[in-house]
This record gives sequence, C-alpha cells and structure tokens, in this order.
Amino acid sequence: MKVLVSDPLAREGIEILKKSGIEVEEKTGLPPEELVKVIPEFDGIIVRSATKVTKEIIDAGKNLKVIGRAGVGLDNVDREAAKARNIKVVNTPAATSISVAELALGMMFSAARQIPQATASTKAGKWEKKKFKGFELLGKTLGIIGVGRIGTELAMRARALGMKVLAFDPYVKTNEHAQIVDLDTLLKESDYISLHIPKTGETAHILNKAAFDKMKNGVVIINCARGGVVDEDALYDAITSGKVRIAAMDVYEVEPAKEHKLFALDQVVLTPHVGAQTAEGQLRAGVQIAELVRDALKG
Repeated sequence: MKVLVSDPLAREGIEILKKSGIEVEEKTGLPPEELVKVIPEFDGIIVRSATKVTKEIIDAGKNLKVIGRAGVGLDNVDREAAKARNIKVVNTPAATSISVAELALGMMFSAARQIPQATASTKAGKWEKKKFKGFELLGKTLGIIGVGRIGTELAMRARALGMKVLAFDPYVKTNEHAQIVDLDTLLKESDYISLHIPKTGETAHILNKAAFDKMKNGVVIINCARGGVVDEDALYDAITSGKVRIAAMDVYEVEPAKEHKLFALDQVVLTPHVGAQTAEGQLRAGVQIAELVRDALKG
C-alpha cells in the first residue's frame, strides 16, 4: 500500500505509516495537473490546507481508499466526489483547537493594546507613547460565534481573564463556559466578537452590514475561523465609519491574500492563516492523521 503526502507533515506521522508497512512518498507543492497524473498509484493521500482534493483528482485516483486531512476543516476536499467513490475521508478536528484558540486570544490582546502598530512605530524611532492608549480585557464582554472545540477553549481562557462570555451556536444548547444567547443579543452586547465556525451556506457572511449595524460602536472583530464568514467589504466600511475599532484576521475570502483594501488600514491586525501553525498542534495533527489513515488502510 502506498500513501502520498502532498503537504508538509510531522516526521512522527510519516514514521507511524512506515512502521506499519505502508510505503510513503512525500511530494509537496504539486500543481493540480501533476497530482492528477501521479494519484492513480496511491491508496491514500494526506493533505493539509494547501492541496485541493478536487473531483478530478478523486476520479483519477483509481486505487484511492482514504483521504486524510491533517486539520479541522474539509473545505479543500470534495466530499461528495469521495462519497460517490466510497473513499473514506478523515481529519483531525481536535488536534489544533488549542493552537487556534490561543491565536484568537493573542489577537484580542493585540487589538486591545495595539501591539503590532506600536511595534512598527517604535521600530521606526517614533516613540509615540501617548498614541497607544489601550484597553483592559477585564470586565469586557466577549461574544463567540460557534462554541465547538475551539470556541470553548477560547471561552475558558476569556473567563480566566475576568471577561463575560456570550456564545451563539444553533447546534449547542448549553456550554459551561459561556452563556448561550441568540445572535442579535450577542451582536448588541459584545465588546469583542470572535468567530469559530466553518463556512457553509448558513454561515457565509454571517457578519454583514446588517450585523455590523447592530453592534456597539468600537467593537473589536476577530476572525480565526474561515474566510467568507465575514463580509470583508462590509467590515471595511464598518472600520472606516468607526463602528469597528479594530479587526484582527487570520483568514480571508481569497487566499493567499496578497492585497486587499483592508490591508491599508491601521486598525487591522493581520496574520497569514497561521491559526494551526504551532509545533505542538502540527505534531498532534500529523500523528493523529497518520493513525487514522493507517487504520483505514489496514482495516
């Protein structure tokens, strides 16, 4: 049996596959046309977020039995095409939960104290001490949209900081770390709003102009979830109007995001989709996906 690893994976994961007698080939960065050519010889493929496992690739994989995604979302895997071919799709939804939650928390601190802006100013020799008056998180209200694993991890940490935590999630009735409320209540009462939801037909542009209009003036928006759950044009207007004080974004509607009008605003903190990029998170993801793919192939 052969497995193709088409995105970088922790060495520990590679070794798990090899020790179980599975042949592993690491071919990262393959363009789609090359992937279509090589996929027929493999029984399994492991990806992260870069490789798109499209219907064309799945149909070309005549020997494919399992598709492994080392990470939370399955946006880059055509699950319907896999289902039609009876190919198992597995992922590691819990592996990087803490990594993403900690990034969201870091974004909140960055927004409250303008850390990236103050860093750039100080490096430029300006010493603008009075310009960077910040805010404490203590006593503020955090609204979390989506309290699955990541949202719950963030809620735990926010409560430890003395924040009031509200949460909206149509699939969750209770959460021991957050008060479940409807979306309108969350929008109206939150000082900080952090999203932790997949992009679906229900959640696309869940934060749009109408949503921003319901928020407090000076609200802070954090998106470490998926690009497209926030209407970026509406966000731009909300920032320039003063409705949103600062936005912190790790994900974008179009990735890789090389240019956007949001990038010109000082009130925006940006990272390049690094939520899961911690040594610990990637180790857990690599080990877990290797075990899942091994088990799927070995029965």
